[in-house]
Amino acid sequence: MIELEGVPELVDPVMIAAFEGWNDAGDAASSAVAHLDTVWKGEVFAALDAEDYYDFQVNRPTVWLDGGVRKITWPTTRLSVVRVGGDKPRDLVLVRGIEPSMRWRSFCNEILGFAHELGVEMVVVLGALLGDTPHTRPVPVSGVTSDPDLARTMDLEETRYEGPTGIVGILQEACTHAGVPAVSLWAAVPHYVSQPPNPKATLALLNRLEDLIDLRIPLGELAEDARAWQLGVDQLAAEDSEVAEYVQTLEEARDTADLPEASGEAIAREFERYLRRRDGGPGPGGQGAAGSHATEGDGSYLRDTSSGRTRPPKPPKTDDPGEESPEE
Repeated sequence: MIELEGVPELVDPVMIAAFEGWNDAGDAASSAVAHLDTVWKGEVFAALDAEDYYDFQVNRPTVWLDGGVRKITWPTTRLSVVRVGGDKPRDLVLVRGIEPSMRWRSFCNEILGFAHELGVEMVVVLGALLGDTPHTRPVPVSGVTSDPDLARTMDLEETRYEGPTGIVGILQEACTHAGVPAVSLWAAVPHYVSQPPNPKATLALLNRLEDLIDLRIPLGELAEDARAWQLGVDQLAAEDSEVAEYVQTLEEARDTADLPEASGEAIAREFERYLRRRDGGPGPGGQGAAGSHATEGDGSYLRDTSSGRTRPPKPPKTDDPGEESPEE
């Protein structure tokens, strides 16, 4: 039994988890949880024993100096809690770490032990995958679950994925078998510009998370970071005719596929989000609703010409580009 000391009784807690590694293209998912931890000043209350779950030849510890004293930071997974006030107070339990190297079942059982002790009502696991999606369009975010009832009530996809999976899929299935409602949100990152960071994908995940848990998230400079990122990729793509042509092909395919949705539910969702932010008054952290972030559908994202980003690799030539499927 896990005993938690110093953690107050939580209000309608939701656990939000993300793991660096295979399930985290562009560091989009782990950056989303890091953002939540920063804007709401999360307090770490637990860390899993690194010896139990990590191969230090794969995920090496780091040495650093603290006032002239050498210290070691071990790769691990940490849990923190954030208290969100306002008209609809809701607390979050944030889980952030590196995908474990071993003992995944024990790892998930330990996470679920914390969820049980804290009274967590739902677990949301964030992930990001590489896909054939253009960087110039809104980032696709898929919400999937293994629970048919949850899929129906929360407008999610019931997962049908079969194949190799990462800790995101394993943790979601562990939650399902333990009777804990669990959802995975997956952002698609352009495979031709996969190097981190990808603030546009992080922003898209946070937007979808807002809708899922009905909680307004202060975004700070993230929207501007996203605009800067897109501008930087635009400039790099313009320098390579093959990449520019490939991006145009992806744009045409995406626009054709999105035509029915663009005229219906997608526009309605974006308009509802705009109204919530305009009328909601100051959000957590003292930011106004209308100015706290740009919506994912507004088409105005960013660019970072000072990031030193290398030229995107030339895309593989293919007549029928596919996209990785979100895992469970």
